[in-house]
Amino acid sequence: MDALPLVALVAASAAVAGAARRTPVPAPLVLVAVGLVAGLVPGVPTYHLDAHIVLPLLLPPLLHTAALDSSYLDLRANIRPVALLSVGYTLFATVAVGWLAHLAIPELPLTAALVLGAVIAPPDAVTAAAIARRVGLPARVTTILQGESLVNDATAITAFRVALAAAVGEGMTWAAGIAEFLLAAVGGVGVGLLLMVPLHWRTHLKEALLQNTLSLLIPFVAYAAAERVHASGVLAVVVVALYLGHRSWQVDFATRLQEAAVWKMVAFILESTVFALIGLQLPFVLKGLEAPGTARALGYAAIVFVTVVVIRFVWVYPATYLPRRLSRRVREREPDTDRTAPLIVGWAGMRGVVSLAVAFSIPLVTHDGDPFPARNLVLFLTFTTVIATLVIQGLTLPALVRVLKVPGPDRRAETLVEAQAQSEASQAAEARLDALLAAPHNTLPPPLAERLRTVLERRRNAVWERLGPADPVTGESADDTYRRLSREMIEAEREVFVRLRDERRIDDEMMRTLLRRLDLEEAAAYRETDGP
Repeated sequence: MDALPLVALVAASAAVAGAARRTPVPAPLVLVAVGLVAGLVPGVPTYHLDAHIVLPLLLPPLLHTAALDSSYLDLRANIRPVALLSVGYTLFATVAVGWLAHLAIPELPLTAALVLGAVIAPPDAVTAAAIARRVGLPARVTTILQGESLVNDATAITAFRVALAAAVGEGMTWAAGIAEFLLAAVGGVGVGLLLMVPLHWRTHLKEALLQNTLSLLIPFVAYAAAERVHASGVLAVVVVALYLGHRSWQVDFATRLQEAAVWKMVAFILESTVFALIGLQLPFVLKGLEAPGTARALGYAAIVFVTVVVIRFVWVYPATYLPRRLSRRVREREPDTDRTAPLIVGWAGMRGVVSLAVAFSIPLVTHDGDPFPARNLVLFLTFTTVIATLVIQGLTLPALVRVLKVPGPDRRAETLVEAQAQSEASQAAEARLDALLAAPHNTLPPPLAERLRTVLERRRNAVWERLGPADPVTGESADDTYRRLSREMIEAEREVFVRLRDERRIDDEMMRTLLRRLDLEEAAAYRETDGP
């Protein structure tokens, strides 16, 4: 197997994604556009999405990183709207979009139309997270969108299996379909619950390298174990990742620092490659399209896209307001819904790679040996729906947020909460330090004891300083200036270590040891909200 095309795809995708960060356009949209153009350029290798690769090899790590970045407590607090979207809307969209597509497209039998409905029903987890981060949506809206996209793939894949069984002639009944859905849902959650504690035992390993090696295997283990018993691998991955993210404080600092860097890199590579692959599928889709002709198929694509958009709003608005109107408990437990929230949630329904991968897994023939009805048309409509939602909704969502004047996260309020939390933690640390220094076996020279207190005081004051007035000359807060000067000092030390190595006064191993100490000090002074 020639690995060069794969290496070229990853390298080109990463380069385009890096360049896209310098533009106001979200990186996923730039990658899709470049993929569309590249797919038509002669000489570009052909990249075909295979469900047997995407679902077990690409989907688990993407879901794992998205779930790790989510909040279990926030998802639990918003479980009702998340469930209504991830399960209720996905099933509703499967049936509604399928039925309406069947009525509007004469060439599309009902069974094939329901397969199409299941394929394009779920919004994409990767797209939702990427767009939400770029736009700066309110915290509750972001939580709902992320929660929906984490779970809806499981619902859609199960609905797809049921619809596909009926389409190929397996005689699937409603009762059997419901039973399969329950098996997938309950089984997936059950496998996740069984695996989450044993997989968390990696914290007993002493080597950060071993812990992070296991960390990379966790999503694949959870997905494969669930699929082995015909349960939902998606739900198993999500349950395990939510548990591990909630318990991440139990991992030692070296593992946590390394794990965050590793998964950030993995997510960047996979997300970039996945969006580029979406655009690169255009030649396959056009090649298989014969009847009813490209022009008519484009008309059908427009109908399906409009149907997908309208059906989401048809579900979102009643699901938002009816429970509050009908249940006093919902009104008491949940905050009032801003009028802009359902509009944003309704418009943020971008589809992604899972829809395309599942569509490409549709068999060529039925059980009777006949060609699968309208297979090429289903692939074309899936592709156009994914592209249309990414481009039209993805590009206009930031503008919609600006027009609606949706308040983003309150950075000052967040900083104030952070400062209060740090103050409480510093008080506890100071009390612990006093108790430790009072013990005879913890005696320290006064300068070293004072240094511990100085470091503690610095941590306590750093966040409060960000709330203070900025320097009139530089525009920096005192904390910003402190960290900038710290980095300049560290850089001066780093240059000396390199010079001493070049002069052969220290060897490379000693230089690496000294540089690692500086790296850790710089990491302690670096705040992730800053740009690199």
